[in-house]
Amino acid sequence: MMYTILLLLLVLLSFILTHRSRSNSEPPLDRGLIPWLGHALEFGKDAAKFLNRMKQKHGNIFTVRAAGRYVTVLLDPHSYDAVINDSDSLDFTRYAQVLMERIFNLHLPHHQPDDAKALMKRHFLGMNLATLNSTMCRHLQSLLNADMPQNQKDWKEEGLFDFSYSLLFKAGYLTLFGGEQNNNSTDPSSVYEEYKKFDGLLTKMARGTLKAEEKKTALSVRKRLWELLAPAGLTEDSGSSPWLHDYRRLLQEEGTDEETQRRAVLMQLWASQGNVGPAAFWLLGYLLTNPEALMAVKREFSQISQMETSETPLMDRPMSTPVFDSALEETLRLTAAPFITREVVQEKTLHMADGQEYRLRKGDRVCLFPFVSPQMDPEIYQEPQKYKYDRFLNEDGSVKKDFYKAGRRLKYYTMPWGAGTNGCVGKQFAINTIRQFVYMVLTSYDLELCDPNAQMPEINASRYGFGMLQPEGDLFIRYKPRNAH
Repeated sequence: MMYTILLLLLVLLSFILTHRSRSNSEPPLDRGLIPWLGHALEFGKDAAKFLNRMKQKHGNIFTVRAAGRYVTVLLDPHSYDAVINDSDSLDFTRYAQVLMERIFNLHLPHHQPDDAKALMKRHFLGMNLATLNSTMCRHLQSLLNADMPQNQKDWKEEGLFDFSYSLLFKAGYLTLFGGEQNNNSTDPSSVYEEYKKFDGLLTKMARGTLKAEEKKTALSVRKRLWELLAPAGLTEDSGSSPWLHDYRRLLQEEGTDEETQRRAVLMQLWASQGNVGPAAFWLLGYLLTNPEALMAVKREFSQISQMETSETPLMDRPMSTPVFDSALEETLRLTAAPFITREVVQEKTLHMADGQEYRLRKGDRVCLFPFVSPQMDPEIYQEPQKYKYDRFLNEDGSVKKDFYKAGRRLKYYTMPWGAGTNGCVGKQFAINTIRQFVYMVLTSYDLELCDPNAQMPEINASRYGFGMLQPEGDLFIRYKPRNAH
């Protein structure tokens, strides 16, 4: 009896603490039927499906309750700048800190994000970017040769997702965290195997929904990764990239101890390696299941390969590849699905592009979800569910940048890299890496589907909001060196 009374009191208390009414100046409010929890379960299960339903019900802006928090979702890309450009009323770092603690058990009380970003810009842009591209190219070539020696004549069969993710993860790890000359470096295969387990539980860690056994696994794998990453960037001769060494030195200057640095290094491993492999998988998958697209990209790459010699590899430097760029952009439109989240730190009046104004309450969150709009908006893209490799090309072959909604040209017509001051600094390095990988695979190997009629796998809907989507299942391929007869 006492437990029943206590439970009822807790339910009543949660209702009192999280219940609120909408004022006329605020966005439409949808609390959901479950006290405190609200729409959290549906939101987490399939955010795209849920937010599309809310958009049909309420329009381009609405507030939903989820696990005791109120989240205002904005889905009008013409109005995104009102959120992206306001760093006074809307704060990026607070929610990022929540995720850092939940996923990486990481707390950096004295960390200066602007200093870390300036550091990244030094190392991932300009001449330093060219060095990174060259190093990545060398590691990719070495790993591919080890995976499939040039004298091998038999087909090798594998799942495309694991093929893409494992090779790009290992190459990225060696480029940024390891280094083949480092006696203390950890075998990238060992790191990848542990990382896969960690990545599989990442969304549940972020949402705090791990089951008891999953939590035990997550804690164990995370601890193991901290151990494996311990030497990375610790000294100048550790074999890691200069960026990682400078990053650890920045953390030291901020008073961060070595154990916390390891946790921060794991965060950087996920940030730098968690999206490139899945993006390459989707791109190769779409090309293999769309023969016209595959032929167009191969034709462009063959023109490049004719200019290439063993002394002057061309794909480790910037190249003009408009067909490939459009094919990649279309892939990211369909499969890049991050949330752009801000905390409302002081009451704000949001001015919409259509002239409407809405008051945002202090303590709420604001969320943009570009996957729903603009990326999958049928008003912007004809047949948005369909892969069209040349969607971002004009008829003359030039880059297409003019897309419209409600008769107005869009500034943000696809947003896989974020936007504004919090856009991805490593964008060009990631693009170059994917291009290098796809170029090597398509020009040096015969690659085909095991089942010529295979279709692209469904997406794992639980990963909406966390960067690149991942598949449910895989697409099976076979490949062998092109010169093997």
